[in-house]
Amino acid sequence: MSLKRKIALTISIAFSLLFAMVMAVIYLSFNDFRRDEFKERFRQRLEFTSHFISRSKDFEEEAPIFFNENSDNILLNETILIFNADKELIYSTIKDRNVVWDNALLKELDEKKLIYTEKTVPEIYAALRNINGENYYILTSAFDTNGKSKLEYLKYLLITAYVMSTLLIGFFSYYFMGRFLRPLEDLNTEISEVTAHKLTTQIPVQQSDDEINVLAKSFNTMIARLNDVFQSQKDFTASASHEIRTPITRMAFQLENLIKFEDHSPETLTSLKQIQRDVYQLSDLTNSLLLLTKFDKENIQSIYEEVRIDEVIFEAFEAVEKSYPSLKMDFLISEDTSENGLLTISGIQSLLVIVFINLLKNAAVYSDDTEVNILITETSHYLTVDVTSHGSTIPVEEQPKLFEAFMRGNNSQNISGSGLGLRIVKRILEYHGADIMYSTPSENTNKFSVVFNK
Repeated sequence: MSLKRKIALTISIAFSLLFAMVMAVIYLSFNDFRRDEFKERFRQRLEFTSHFISRSKDFEEEAPIFFNENSDNILLNETILIFNADKELIYSTIKDRNVVWDNALLKELDEKKLIYTEKTVPEIYAALRNINGENYYILTSAFDTNGKSKLEYLKYLLITAYVMSTLLIGFFSYYFMGRFLRPLEDLNTEISEVTAHKLTTQIPVQQSDDEINVLAKSFNTMIARLNDVFQSQKDFTASASHEIRTPITRMAFQLENLIKFEDHSPETLTSLKQIQRDVYQLSDLTNSLLLLTKFDKENIQSIYEEVRIDEVIFEAFEAVEKSYPSLKMDFLISEDTSENGLLTISGIQSLLVIVFINLLKNAAVYSDDTEVNILITETSHYLTVDVTSHGSTIPVEEQPKLFEAFMRGNNSQNISGSGLGLRIVKRILEYHGADIMYSTPSENTNKFSVVFNK
């Protein structure tokens, strides 16, 4: 999830929780207000009834007329029961049906004098009053339909407001976070375009002291320092490789002329040929380093060309054959190869030749019979080159480090080498989007499989 979305989501969640708490407080406060208001109306109604009883001369005759004339003040679905001191019903607003009451409530009034309960349906407000020297039990019950309908309507409004406000705050937080973080996205775009060959690129800096511009200034400073270090390293590698090539070439030429002389002892001739192989190896290593300094992953694809893999392999074999004339190659194309296969891949031929020079040299050095088998398999999705030789295999525990720099296995004892060959192979293949794997199909069999994606 992007930083913009994380911030927008965090703000939305925080606002939603805060707004939900505010909504809950409003709802509960209104409910308390509704209950207190209804209770007050109950109390006023009770006082109104008590006042009527106190000034009434003939209560039973005047009550129907009085309550009928004051019907505007009656609570919704109100029921009034009035009992005398003997707990006998002397008046009821209930008509056309039997009147039922709770005797336990009347007894409870003897102790508490005043009872209000909202847990029953309908709600009840009852009181024991002494009027003109006589006790009266007044029971009033009613529904707060109006208050509860307002509470339901408020709940609907609050839920609607909560949903709408949450959506709006989510939209606006995402929108404004996008605007606030746009300079950071521009900075990310500029950084992503920086490569090993574009280290001189400077990030635009605005006339502001905010955190993003401070980051841009720091990045420009870092890029400038990296460019100095990288350029120095690149210049040194290129200069050193170039300067080393000249004496190496001269040494190789002199060794070739020296070997042609016929007055050498067998031991001297063997030593001279070994020195010649070492010089060729050093020359190949120097050429590899010089070529690798010219390319990186970002710009190498711009100079790709169509390369025939069989021509690459034969060119590599001719180069290796100079140092190892006894090496034999068995070149085959698999029957599984597609009929439309052209044995071509996209890449740089000079680098790919280095890959197979190193693989063929390994086969020549570590093979018991100085013979290497090459098998090419091409399908619509990939092209695989299997390089197989017979000799001492690499132990399983050493195989994960096989393509690391300066890694030399137990099977390389008493064999000269730099330990950089397979590392260079791995790096070149990474530049080409290819992969290499090592396996031992059978005892004393080494197999390197190079897989190119098409």
